[in-house]
Parts: sequence; structure tokens; C-alpha cells
Amino acid sequence: MIATILAAVMTFSAGPDTTLALKELTVYGESRRQELMHTTLGSVEIGRDFIENNFSGTLMQSLRTIPGVQSRSIGSGQSKPAIRGLGFNRIAVTVDGIKHEGQQWGDDHGLEIDQFAIDRIEVLKGPAALFYGSDAIGGVLSIYTNYLPVNPLQGRIQFLGRSNNASLGLSARLEGRKERFFWRFHLTGSDYGDYTVPADYIEYYSYQIPLEGGRLRNTAGFERDASLTLGYVGPRFRNDFKISETFAKSGFFADAHGLEVRLSEIDYDASRRDIDLPWQSVSHLTVHNHSHWHGEGVVLDGDLAWQHNLREEHSEPISHGYMPAPSDDLERRFDKHTLTGKLGIRFDLSERHQLQLGADTESQHNRRGGWGFILPDFETLSGGLSAIDHFTLSPLLHVHAGARFDAARTGIHRYTDWYATPDETGAATYKERASESRRSFRSLTWSAGVNFSPGKWVLKANLGKSFRIPIPKELGADGVNYHIFRYEKGNPDLDPEESYQLDAGINWLSDKLSLRLDPFVNLFPNYIYLNPSAQYYEGLQMYAYTQCAVLRSGFEVDAQWQLPAGFEAEIRGEYLYSRQMSGDKKGYALPFSPPWAGDLIVKYTFLTDGYLSLDVRVAGRQDDIVPPEKPTDGYCTLNLATGKEFQAGDMRFKVGLQVENLLNRRYYDHTSYYRLIGIPEPGINAALLVGIEF
Repeated sequence: MIATILAAVMTFSAGPDTTLALKELTVYGESRRQELMHTTLGSVEIGRDFIENNFSGTLMQSLRTIPGVQSRSIGSGQSKPAIRGLGFNRIAVTVDGIKHEGQQWGDDHGLEIDQFAIDRIEVLKGPAALFYGSDAIGGVLSIYTNYLPVNPLQGRIQFLGRSNNASLGLSARLEGRKERFFWRFHLTGSDYGDYTVPADYIEYYSYQIPLEGGRLRNTAGFERDASLTLGYVGPRFRNDFKISETFAKSGFFADAHGLEVRLSEIDYDASRRDIDLPWQSVSHLTVHNHSHWHGEGVVLDGDLAWQHNLREEHSEPISHGYMPAPSDDLERRFDKHTLTGKLGIRFDLSERHQLQLGADTESQHNRRGGWGFILPDFETLSGGLSAIDHFTLSPLLHVHAGARFDAARTGIHRYTDWYATPDETGAATYKERASESRRSFRSLTWSAGVNFSPGKWVLKANLGKSFRIPIPKELGADGVNYHIFRYEKGNPDLDPEESYQLDAGINWLSDKLSLRLDPFVNLFPNYIYLNPSAQYYEGLQMYAYTQCAVLRSGFEVDAQWQLPAGFEAEIRGEYLYSRQMSGDKKGYALPFSPPWAGDLIVKYTFLTDGYLSLDVRVAGRQDDIVPPEKPTDGYCTLNLATGKEFQAGDMRFKVGLQVENLLNRRYYDHTSYYRLIGIPEPGINAALLVGIEF
């Protein structure tokens, strides 16, 4: 497992004349064996070509073809990552080794990351708090943008478009290296209109809402991304300094914000591309410096990063209950600052023995604004110490073991409504929505694993404990979340979440065939989740954060064949079982648990750099639910992908076309929040990507 925490180290450890291979990962034999011996957990490494060849709009929609990885879509061009059914603050997303700190509690916005600036991604399936601390209890999405340029001037330009929401975009990257110094500049911009679904209307609160042309009104938006990297690379030392900012603005599906939209004077069908109230904007600024030094048997890495995440939600100023009509449309503002420091040192004690020591700390500071409330002001200070040992007993047998100690302190500030509400006696009072509190948490995590590679087999096993501290939303939320149609109530007495998991990997490799089975068993003694109650607020069901014991198990399977005459075939699938073992929902599954799903893919390669693939995706009916969930029917979709590369002198041209839901099927994703109000998944969607590299 040491290789996982060293992924960032190895990325920065490349020598001054080293380039990184970033081609799409379809490898067998010895190369595949080395990748599998990289970690005892289930992991998948992909390059930029994979993202481009599977481009579907958002980053997570492009990655959902990986078994065990799901995309939690919330319309409006937004999606969140989930790994083996766990998402949001249970998944750590890192960029160049630093944990990305956006608004993890926000279910209704995507990752503030420019997917066109990515060079490589590693998906780690399973608990990884040993390496990354809290939030990595379900897995890690490690993103790297630090490819080292080799020419004085090089770059690429990409044009993109999607038919379903009339999306248009442009991404440009310029970079260069002269002797020891290198630089990189990246710009991305995209605009999209309301997206369409194969439905003429939906029903919300038993009210029929027509959809003109199948369009979800007010789901248009745009995104603007920019980054600048300056670096130095020498024989033993490398330093990268990077500034990046992502800004996005998008509308919320108007009718999802409540039925009062029927009384609005806004003409939501006036234009497909305008952004009316309600809408949200998110700005994420990152300043990150990474330093790397390696000597004889010693590797040292240090990181210092500051992140500023500013999110605003704007809605029509309408009176609700005892709240009078506000004077402006700023409903909520979240202003979050995060300062992160990391230090790691690796000792190569011998050719077969490596010891990794690490220390990291993080400080978060969030202030709210606006006339609405769901989350209080808070500060969080956390830190951890880790030690990981790696023994190579033989070229065929690797053993990994490690431990980590973490401590964190969260402070939540008191908040009262800005308007008075009558109490039981009729007296006007300013209702307290969050009380002043201070909580401290400590945890010891550990992990041990083994890799064994006899003949054509690669066998893996890992047993570990992870933890996750309750986030401020779970401790202090008290308000309506219109975007996922419920009232959320926090619990200030929640304990840290713990997880014990056994992972295994069974792999068989040959030159033409690759077989992979990744089973797992996962026990949470005190899983935190939103439990639906029988109470309602303004027509929305109230959910309260609670804890219970949960058992989860499942597997991912993948079989790939290289067939004659340029054909390849792949079968992949995933299955997840979850059961609450205690609490008032004992015997039920967890909310939004994904059903079993599988893909049959046939790919044909022509003229060396051309390809055509057909993907038949099948998902089962999900009857394993927790009240008040309703079952979701299974579905089958047909997806098409084709592309070709052309070389003209020093320039490389690439064209890729993805067509999802080719037959325009009407179906529902059980993990989608929009399913709750009867909105199906998008209809047919053609995504075109044209790139030029020089």
C-alpha cells in the first residue's frame, strides 16, 4: 500500500529528462502486472487519452465507465464522484497530492476542477484514510496535472460540444521548458443551455409541470477555468508553483426550488441559454507549491497550499412561513478558506525495504451569508502522522503495513434567525438554528496487505481500519435543501465514523486476455447518514443525521480480450449489497444504493489510430431500498464511440465522438436526486471533441 501514498512522490520524482506515458490504459502481460503490484487495494490508473475517448461532459461522467465508480448527477451540468456507493465527503479528491477542499457537503454542484488540464488519474477503491486522513474512508480520486514539458514550446487546443444541452467549449494549453525551468498556462471555457430529457412533463407535489421540448428550464450555465504553473527541475531538486481558478455559474431547475415558481414573473421558456433565478455560482482559487528532493536512499516532499472556495445561491426574495420577503436575492453564501501543509520522507533502507513517514495539517475557516440558512459558521483544525512500511520479500511477494494517528477540532458558531417566530406561548422569539459548540476527535487507523504474483496470477489482499470525523453540516445543519427536496437537521453529538474493510483482488493475465475480480467486505460500526422522519416542513420531508451499524459488501469484475483482426471485447460489472444492522431502519439498505450494473463493449481498431466501439449498458431494478425510497426499474442503453488520430508534420489531430443513450430511452438512475421528482436521465447526447497538439 505504500505505493499509493507515494503516487504523488513518484510523479514529482521524474528526472529532468523524463517524460510520462499518458496513453489510454489497455495493457496486458508484464506492464499490467507491475501496475497491479502497485497497491494492495483495488486501483485503476488512466491517462488523458482515456478521458478524451470517454468524454461525456463532466469529469465524473467520463469516469463512470470504470467498474465501481459512479457519477451522482444533479442536472445543470453538475456531477459528484461516488466509489462503491460512497460519495461526497467519504471520497477524497486530490489534485497533485493536495486534497481538494470545495464545499463537499454541497450535493448540488460538481467538482471545481478543469478536466481538460488533467494528465493522469488514479482511482483508489477502498478505505484510504491511512494515506489521506478523514474523508478518504470510501476511496480516493487522485488527479495529476504536473506533466513535465520537454520542448521549448508545445501545447494543445481542444474544441468540444454536446448536443443534449447545446454545449460549446474551448480549451487551450501552452507550455514549455528551457534547460532547468518550465512553465504551463491553461485556459478552458464552456457554455451550455438547458438540457433535455425524454419526457413532456413531470409531476411534483401531484402538480403536473410541462417541459417545453423536453427541456428542464433554467439548467443552463457556463464555466471559466485558468491555471499557471512555474517550475524548476534539477538533478536532485524539483519545485512546482501553481495558481489556478475555476468559476462556474449555473441555474437550478426552477420547479425544483418549490411550487412558488408558478407565481413568478420570470419567463423561464424565453431562452434556452439564459440563467434566471434561482442560480448558483462557485469560485475556487488554489495556490499550491510543491518541492521535491531526492538523494541516496532518501526522498523528501513538501507541499503548502491555500484554497479559497466561494459559493453563492440566489433565489427570488419570497416570504416563507414567518420569514418576511428579503430585500435582495442572495439566499446563501459560503466563504471557505483552507490552508494545507504536508511533509513526507521516504527511506530506501535496502533494495527490498522502504519506510515512509508523513505529517500533514489542515485549517479550514468558513463564514456564511444571505437570508437563508442551512450551515453555520465553523472552523476546523486537523493534523495527522503516518508511518508505512513496504517489504519486497521476493519479486513475486510484497508486504505492506502502516499506521496513522489523527486529531481534529471543530468549532461551530451560534446562529439565530434574522426574523422573529412565535413560540408555544405566542411570544416572538428569534429561533436558534445552531448552538455554539466545540468538538475534538482522535483516531488511530491501520492497514496491512500482501501482493502475490505466481505465474499468470496476481493475488491481493488488504485489511484496514479507516475513520472520518463528522463534518460541520452533519453536526450543525438546520434548514431546507431545496435542490434535493428535503429539510436537513444536524446532530451535534455524532461520533467519528469508523470503517473496517477487507479487500481482495484476483487477477489473471496473458498477452491476449485479462481477468479481474475485486471483492470486498466493509463494516461500519457507526455509519452517519440522513434518516427520513415522519415530520414535514413546508411540504418537505425532514431528515435528521443519525448513526447506525452498516454492513456493505460487493465486487467489481472486468474481463478484456484482444481478438484477431483489430477487435477487442470487454465485459465489466459491479454489485453492491448494503444493510443497516441497528437503528430504527434495521434490516433496510442505505439510501441511494446503486443497483447491479454491467457493460458489454466491442471495440474495433482501424488504420492504427482509429477506433469504433459499441457499449451495451444494463442496470438492474433496485428493490433493495430504505423507506421512503421507491424502487427504480432497471434499464438498458446503447452507447457509441468513435475517433481517429492524424499526424501532419509536428502536429497531431484527434477527433472523438461519443453518443450516449443512442436509442433515446427513458430511464431513471436510482442514485439521482432528480429521480425523486420524476425527472428521467438525459435523452440522446452526442459529445464531440476535436484536438490539435503541437
